[in-house]
Amino acid sequence: MAKGTKRKILEAALELFSKNGYTGTNMRELMASIGYAKSSTYRHFESKEEIWNTLLDEMIAYYGERFGSPEHMPPVPDSLEELVSMTIRMVRITTQDETIVKTRKVLTLEQFRDDRARDLATKHFLTGLTEMFTVIFTGMMEKKLLRRDDPAMVAFAYTMPISALIHLCDREPAKAGEALRQVEAFSRHFIKVYGETEEKTTNKNAELAGNARRDGNTELPAALAGEAGANEET
Repeated sequence: MAKGTKRKILEAALELFSKNGYTGTNMRELMASIGYAKSSTYRHFESKEEIWNTLLDEMIAYYGERFGSPEHMPPVPDSLEELVSMTIRMVRITTQDETIVKTRKVLTLEQFRDDRARDLATKHFLTGLTEMFTVIFTGMMEKKLLRRDDPAMVAFAYTMPISALIHLCDREPAKAGEALRQVEAFSRHFIKVYGETEEKTTNKNAELAGNARRDGNTELPAALAGEAGANEET
């Protein structure tokens, strides 16, 4: 029973903090929202601050397990289409899971009051997402699915527009469908620019060979020499 009450308190705190902020929520109002007197709080939490810190701990774990994080990495895609699918799936989760949406709203409200909320907002809205996709894009470059570039900068360029569209969904939920279509369109544009396809590789090799001939170089460029060697082995 006690465990159930503690869970209700945390769920009510997330709901009220996401609407009114920490300072705009009082303990009497919080407990009344679940049908308890204010005095019942202290059987489970010593203070509103303890509720706040416990809630932050839970939000970190919940967000990471469901959306992904550097500690909970999704697998590296095996194709460019898998990158698009994975991105859409992640955006659907983060914009449709009510707990994650409320978490983002709490962090947005409280980042200017609380240092821990500020650090979490920076991680979830910026650095964590970029770090996660840096690992993903490094793996995709190693699989020759994306052209070689600075994976951190490519990840930054990929995640920032998507992050902005996620925040648009929080501000204007009616635009969620439109935002999701924009995410898919952007992801497909990204793989056109950075994706390595057989046609692109052929065109690149033809360009390298043409440059070598114009320069009077009889030796194959390194990229082509590697392919030639591989063909001879097979």
